Amino acid sequence: MSATIPEGGTAPGAVAADAPGQTDIDAGAVTVLKAGESEDELIHVRWVMPDGFFDLPMEADGIDDLVEQMIALSQRVLPKASEEMQFEWAIMCMASYDLLYETGVQYSGFVMTEVDETRCTAHVNVSLIDLDEGVLGNPVGSIALALRTLDIGEVTEFRLPCGPAVSCVGTRQAVVDKAITPSGQDEPFWTSFIQVQIPLANGTALVMEMSTPTPEGWDVFSQMFAGIVKSVQLYDVSERRVAMPG
Repeated sequence: MSATIPEGGTAPGAVAADAPGQTDIDAGAVTVLKAGESEDELIHVRWVMPDGFFDLPMEADGIDDLVEQMIALSQRVLPKASEEMQFEWAIMCMASYDLLYETGVQYSGFVMTEVDETRCTAHVNVSLIDLDEGVLGNPVGSIALALRTLDIGEVTEFRLPCGPAVSCVGTRQAVVDKAITPSGQDEPFWTSFIQVQIPLANGTALVMEMSTPTPEGWDVFSQMFAGIVKSVQLYDVSERRVAMPG
């Protein structure tokens, strides 16, 4: 399994980011100022999402508000389904939120399409991680070494318009929780993924990942994700476009 990084990407989607700390959310953008940093070190990250993606709500005033947002999303995703099916779909999606928050995901979206008459779906998650101080001298090489040590896929160092990056392409097993399966048992399944990590100058890294449980859609989704990754642009606090060194 392999994937290249061609040109691509169409409709706008964005995030502005650093690392866990103070968060301000406004109209689909996320601004995170790393604890202890001055605003001069803030890096805004923006990228382009293709048409057809549904964004999962990442901000809610409590569980009731989240349920309402998820029901509204289910009505957009499944407009012809019954209210019961829409509700069940919303609850199924909400079952993944604990993992999204635990892994620091700040954007999560999915797309559904048909490829060769097969219904296919893919998810894209974006998160931010702090890099250890010991790797800041060579973050790309250190990230690549760590991923190769984990032996979870094919690791490649490459360069994007915004700076150097590392990709990892592989497969892994996931589990659908028994609470939402028809059988009442945990149901394992395999997903294929591409993960790209882009180290930033303030000691953080942007982590973007596409995963799909439908191999029939791999070529389409990997090309799509390549376009998303190539569209990443970085800006400083004065909104001047910057590129990471390396």
